[in-house]
Amino acid sequence: MPSSRWLAPLALVVAAISWGLIWYPYRLLEQAGLSGGVASVLTYLVALPPLLILAMRRRLADPEERGLLLALALVSGWTNLAYVLAVIHGEVMRVMLLFYLAPLWTVPFARLLLNERAGRVAWLVIVLALAGAWVMLAREGGFPLPRNLAEWMGLSAGIGFALGNVLTRRLQSAPVALRSLWIFAGVVAISTLYATAEGATPGMARVLDSGGWWLVLGIALALLFATFTAQYGLAHTPANQAIVILLSELVVAALSSRWLAGEVMGPHEWIGGAMIVAATLFSGRMEKDV
Repeated sequence: MPSSRWLAPLALVVAAISWGLIWYPYRLLEQAGLSGGVASVLTYLVALPPLLILAMRRRLADPEERGLLLALALVSGWTNLAYVLAVIHGEVMRVMLLFYLAPLWTVPFARLLLNERAGRVAWLVIVLALAGAWVMLAREGGFPLPRNLAEWMGLSAGIGFALGNVLTRRLQSAPVALRSLWIFAGVVAISTLYATAEGATPGMARVLDSGGWWLVLGIALALLFATFTAQYGLAHTPANQAIVILLSELVVAALSSRWLAGEVMGPHEWIGGAMIVAATLFSGRMEKDV
């Protein structure tokens, strides 16, 4: 349809804006007394019933898909929880840029699970991403490592995101609603385990007033909306164009973190971040690389 020429890119823009802003309401829940683990449980749990209804209208998992779906659920569960914890407790843009090292991790995962060999563009992606991380993380000549737990969480979320994308490619025949159901269920399960290990109890939800519960519902709807708009956009937009559009998430995160949290990045972080963004852009050409 002609409308998909503008509707699909618009869907990706909407998804990118949603993901670029989602950190702020999670911080508001944290300030209200709800930990990141409990907030993740509640927001993803609220979104499960509509996903279950949508998935059951199509089909549930085939037996041969269940193992991969379980792996996708566990990986995505940690990815989303780690991302939430990272943006709550860390500097938003540094966390985002560490997360966007995902193309670097995609190369070995694609080799192991999809038997895809790295070509010249893939190696360029690896070099650019590593160099960008080095510039951004190096401090006073020291070895470049994340400087706090939040940044380690952001890095691990990017690794999980890369693995989740490769698993999703293995599950292309599964309906979007079914994959999303397993992903959201995985987030609920992993977040529940994490929150329990922190000592959280169901009674902690009582700290929320009516405004807090509306915020939980709003986050759940935003997560659902971003998931389905991204899936639609990715299905109807060329990969190279989609990557450029989705990188607008970084612009939204940079502006929102500056205005809402007063966070400012230094020159070395901007330079390293630009190299990581360049690596992400080049990663869209890996599938065409011979």
